Amino acid sequence: MSDALPVLVVAATARELAPNLPCPTLICGVGPVESAARTAAAIAMIQPMAVLHVGIAGARRGSGLKPGTIIIGSASLYSDLEVSRNLAPREIHPSADLILAAGRAVPTAVKLPIGTTGRVGGSVGCEVETMEGFAVLRAAGIAGVPAVEVRAISNEIEEEDRSRWHFDLAFGAITGVTPRLLEEIVACVS
Repeated sequence: MSDALPVLVVAATARELAPNLPCPTLICGVGPVESAARTAAAIAMIQPMAVLHVGIAGARRGSGLKPGTIIIGSASLYSDLEVSRNLAPREIHPSADLILAAGRAVPTAVKLPIGTTGRVGGSVGCEVETMEGFAVLRAAGIAGVPAVEVRAISNEIEEEDRSRWHFDLAFGAITGVTPRLLEEIVACVS
């Protein structure tokens, strides 16, 4: 990893990734399949000490989570899987140490479970929804690398009119906190 910091920062799209980070970064693509495959490949090649997964998310209407709110995933729930839990997990927990580090970086963040689904509105049992989180954390977990997911709220999940989603606010919020998150996570794993 040369002089780069020992943390891999993963985001689905370039707009979710803060520029000029002093560590390896990965644009993993949208959805559970792309993000799992690309994250697993990057972890195998880079061999980071931790994974920080950042991006935007939707919140359920009535949750009280406003656009721009930062969410630290206390658990990751996979909503698309309809098989026995003995065959594949549907819930995983990020590193407790990394959750604490993220909380130090963003003391105003809300800690909640985050659902992952391949379709908008497909999550169950959670107030926050994404399309990649479970896949990134699962890839990291299989590789034995601690990971955490941090998101900025951009929209109400139920809002179908995407012109009413607050993309710019959410992108600014997540890229604005990423350097602090990275600093705390590096301190935690170094």
